[in-house]
Amino acid sequence: MTEAKLFGTRIRAGIWEGVITGQTSAPHLEVMHLEVPLDGVKVAAVAGHPGQWAVQVPIPVQALNDGVQTFIIRDLDTGAKLAHFTVITGGALDDDIRAEIDLLRAELDLLKRAFRRHCVETAS
Repeated sequence: MTEAKLFGTRIRAGIWEGVITGQTSAPHLEVMHLEVPLDGVKVAAVAGHPGQWAVQVPIPVQALNDGVQTFIIRDLDTGAKLAHFTVITGGALDDDIRAEIDLLRAELDLLKRAFRRHCVETAS
């Protein structure tokens, strides 16, 4: 099987949308924001395009605060990070370094959890 790739297409009416390619069956996705999984993630086959899946992620109103909010999308079956998206609210930023730092923090949190889980599993 080829490696799954997720491409973001747009945010519309509070819903992030994207397309996954390279999957023969519906992927099992998890979207994290501040280490909390989001509800309501939808995956549906794209009509007329085998191996493509439309993804919709509702952005909760509670997540919209001043600053940069990063959402990480990963495959639950493989644990692989497929994509991320950021929402910036409040004052305009001089550049996007804050978004990059926020993404690094979120990815570091994922790595820490995975490492801790690995340590617990191998210790027993």
